[in-house]
Order: sequence, then structure tokens, then C-alpha cells
Amino acid sequence: MVTESQNAATQDSPAARKPRTMKVGRVVSNKMEKTVVVAVDFTVTHRMYKKPMRRTHKFKAHDEHNRCQIGDRVRIEETRPISRDKHWIVREIVQAINAPDMVTGEVRA
Repeated sequence: MVTESQNAATQDSPAARKPRTMKVGRVVSNKMEKTVVVAVDFTVTHRMYKKPMRRTHKFKAHDEHNRCQIGDRVRIEETRPISRDKHWIVREIVQAINAPDMVTGEVRA
């Protein structure tokens, strides 16, 4: 006989959860505190003309240390809702853009 606590424990285990969706996109805005807007490009085929079309979705992602700059390529991962619009977190910066820091004037590596 399985009790409710055992049933809840098996549902919360990492093996029972579905794998979290990950996407790669570019940072288009970092003007908010601990939040970046990431644009993810993808292609879809037109139903009638069968021509591939490029589409873009924008996701707000949580950037805990404010490390992302505009133009960086980042990997974001789906997570629990952090705010009304924010359901993604930045897992890693795949490719940093070499832009001068506005405060110090030196180029980021």
C-alpha cells in the first residue's frame, strides 16, 4: 500500500519530472534588474507555399548576477514561475560579445 507521502516523493524525484526545455538565443535587452530579454529564432514552413519562414519569440529570463550584455548568445532553461512573465533562467553564456564596459572602458573577454 502506497501512502500519500511516498506518492508525492516519487512524483517530485528528478526521474519522474519531464526534462526541462532549453533554448539558445541572443540577449536583446538587459535594462531590468536581474532580468534579460532573450530572442530565440526558429523556422516554420508556410502551410500553403511550403516556404521556410523565420520567426522570433522573446522570453524574459532570470540573470541572477547581471552578467549578460546585449548581443550575448545565452542558453536558457525552463523553470518555475519567478514572476508574471519570467519562467526561464540563464544557464550559461554560450558566446559573449566583446563590447567595452561603459563604466571602466575596458573590453570584456
